[in-house]
Amino acid sequence: MANTKQARKRALQSVARNKHLSAQRSRYRTAIKAVRKLVLAGDKEAAQQAFVKAQSVIDSMADKKVLHKNAAARHKTRLVAAIKAMA
Repeated sequence: MANTKQARKRALQSVARNKHLSAQRSRYRTAIKAVRKLVLAGDKEAAQQAFVKAQSVIDSMADKKVLHKNAAARHKTRLVAAIKAMA
């Protein structure tokens, strides 16, 4: 346990930051899963619509540094490839 006032404050900040970032990561993962689910279902039109929303979420997470920009680009590229492969 933290012994100094500074260490106690940092511990509390760490808990709060972890809670916030966990929610952000969950939002991002859910968006990706929604697109993947529609790709597996074979609904190309709905998958494209879901991708537009997911792309917004992914870019937002990259801007907030929750996700590295190259990882965001990789996820978007793979989702687009999966949607294009449906044709």
